Amino acid sequence: MTAAIYVDDVYKAFGKPDAERRLHLPWRAPASNGHSNGKNGHKPTVVAVDHVSFAVQPGEIFGVLGPNGSGKSTLIRLLSTLLLPDSGQIRIFGHDVDQEAMEVQRLINRVSVEASFFKKLSPMENLLYGARLYGLDGRETRAQVVVILTRLGLEDRAIRNPMEQMSRGMQQKVAIARALLSRPRILLLDEPTTGLDPRSKREVQAVVRELQQKEGTTILLTTHDMTEAENLCDRIAIMDRGKVVALDTPPNLRALVPGSNGTQPTLEDVFLELTGRQLVTEEE
Repeated sequence: MTAAIYVDDVYKAFGKPDAERRLHLPWRAPASNGHSNGKNGHKPTVVAVDHVSFAVQPGEIFGVLGPNGSGKSTLIRLLSTLLLPDSGQIRIFGHDVDQEAMEVQRLINRVSVEASFFKKLSPMENLLYGARLYGLDGRETRAQVVVILTRLGLEDRAIRNPMEQMSRGMQQKVAIARALLSRPRILLLDEPTTGLDPRSKREVQAVVRELQQKEGTTILLTTHDMTEAENLCDRIAIMDRGKVVALDTPPNLRALVPGSNGTQPTLEDVFLELTGRQLVTEEE
């Protein structure tokens, strides 16, 4: 079976000299500390994704758990063709993200925490505009927009009011609805519930489960919410400083750490044991 997502020894750093980037010249990876000294006028090189490998099977919900700055969002941008790896290979249902970017873009959609909209327009107007970009039928899409947004907890009045009147959490729901319109085979969710209240989080998580169970959608979810990762994901990769330090099912990850005082270890305990530091949740 062809993997939905195949990531092989992918490396991505920032601060690479512009001339080398334009000409695609080979360059040497930085020393193990992940930073160059910035001599000769070059920007310090910061390693965002450090030789990462994994495969996601069709229909799987795959979580990437880690603190801000661990490389999660860069990984999402690499998978969605917004960035290209410096080395290694990424394939989406067999298509190379570098050589076959258009084919990849037809298979995926992405929801990020910084989703943008025409704020003077309503959710309905924003989604209908997005539907035209996908070549979708306007009349059929209008009905689908109402169904999706209602399922995400938006009232009829909110669907037709300007986006600028909505909370950040409500706007995030509209971003998820926009991604669902194209019925992607792979949905990339970059911290999709950040800023949502507990009820909205549950509604979004219910839609994610429904997409997997009823549509067979493959979902890659980045988060620093351990409860969300454990409740939703079939498998979880724990990232720290650009590296995958562990990858397994939630129960198997917890089994890496012995419990204490009769309590079961949490994913945070696992992360602390593997990295020596806490999972932070401050905004970047």
